[in-house]
Amino acid sequence: MPGPKDLDPSSSPRALLGAELRHARERKGLSQEHLGQRLFVSGSFIGQLEAGTRRMQPEYARMLDEVLGTGGFFTRNCGASADSKYPEHFAEAAEAEAQATAIRQYAPQLIPGLLQTPAYARAVCQAYDPTAPEERIDQLVRDRIERARILDDPTNPLLWAVLDEAALRRVTGGREVMAEALRHIADLIHRGRVIVQVLPFEAGAHAGMEGAIKLMDFEDAPPLVYFEGPGTGRLEDDPATVRHRRFTYELLTACALAPEKSLALIETMAQDYAHEEPP
Repeated sequence: MPGPKDLDPSSSPRALLGAELRHARERKGLSQEHLGQRLFVSGSFIGQLEAGTRRMQPEYARMLDEVLGTGGFFTRNCGASADSKYPEHFAEAAEAEAQATAIRQYAPQLIPGLLQTPAYARAVCQAYDPTAPEERIDQLVRDRIERARILDDPTNPLLWAVLDEAALRRVTGGREVMAEALRHIADLIHRGRVIVQVLPFEAGAHAGMEGAIKLMDFEDAPPLVYFEGPGTGRLEDDPATVRHRRFTYELLTACALAPEKSLALIETMAQDYAHEEPP
């Protein structure tokens, strides 16, 4: 099996910390699992720090300096990787998302950020914070659309989304905005850039009724699952949790419409939003 891919320490502060952590750990003769035990975290967590898919928090930086004898290097430098334009509860997930090789997502209430148009994103941001100044909304929309630019690459990452029918029926921003949003999704599907399935109302009770799921896989780090609620979110790397949520996602894909039927429904709904007046 090939060894872990070498990070380019010059590419980002997080890559520098990850490369130095791997070097210091190997110099001490510790495996990721053994180092994780010293910090009361999993070996997977150490692997994600080394791969740059997780942010190094100050408390872990201090413990790493102590265990690895790095003379305060991580404590001094962990702040350089902490700045983010995203809300604190989502920052790590957004940064991990940008490095993922595959993203599998179930969206129960709204079109997920990576598939949103600017007009749809604006409607969502205004609904989240109706008293925010226009400049703040503008910035939130720009940040959200910037995230979606990972789809500019023709093949990587794989994005496979299961959209609840409720997310498509909820008129967000008006009928013209919804028509544009669904046409955008259909265009991405036609270009072979994303896989989208619609979970119809007629599926009834299903495995994902507890809420949204986002699974992320990486080339050189263990997988993550992200859970999100109103103003909250957390990343989990526990293998059992990831396996369980992956099984949940597989059940959802089994209940959802096939991709071809999903595309047909999305295109029909886009036409309806564009041409029909609400009852």
